[in-house]
Amino acid sequence: MKRMLVALMGMGLLTGAVMAQDAKKPASPHETTKGVVGGKAITITYGRPYVKGRNVWEGTLAPYGKVWRTGADDATTFTTEGDVMLGSLHVPAGTYSLFTIPGPKEWTLILNKVAKQWGAYNYDEKQDLGRVKMTAKKLTAPVEQLTISVQAGGGNKGVLTIAWSDAEASIPVMMH
Repeated sequence: MKRMLVALMGMGLLTGAVMAQDAKKPASPHETTKGVVGGKAITITYGRPYVKGRNVWEGTLAPYGKVWRTGADDATTFTTEGDVMLGSLHVPAGTYSLFTIPGPKEWTLILNKVAKQWGAYNYDEKQDLGRVKMTAKKLTAPVEQLTISVQAGGGNKGVLTIAWSDAEASIPVMMH
């Protein structure tokens, strides 16, 4: 009986420790991703939410036609070491917040001059550096966790890609 009580207590402590660890794990872990295009770094920091069986494009997560923080928690930040072109948008070296407006056929990428802000709650369009269209496509295999990447394409060219759920949006990157 004493052994059984000790074993049960031990299991309770172990369960408590595992639960405490899970409680500390963020629902949308933050990540910093970096790509080098034309010898200059582009760094993106964002919260990485999971789909968790939800339709992310309806409701409040990332609804079509509305400004989205493109991640979770703080607004996503975009930092470039050098002047860069995102599609037709000229972006001077610096740090910006990155928002998107998702859509079924195309997305709009927005860079805002207020780099540090919480979500899109205080988003002010008047502070936009600019907006540019992104190519969007449906994926054949879903992406469970939001993934943003910058891939070098050779020379001073690359591609910025945002993939989540059943969608992927991309835009050419060209370093000056």
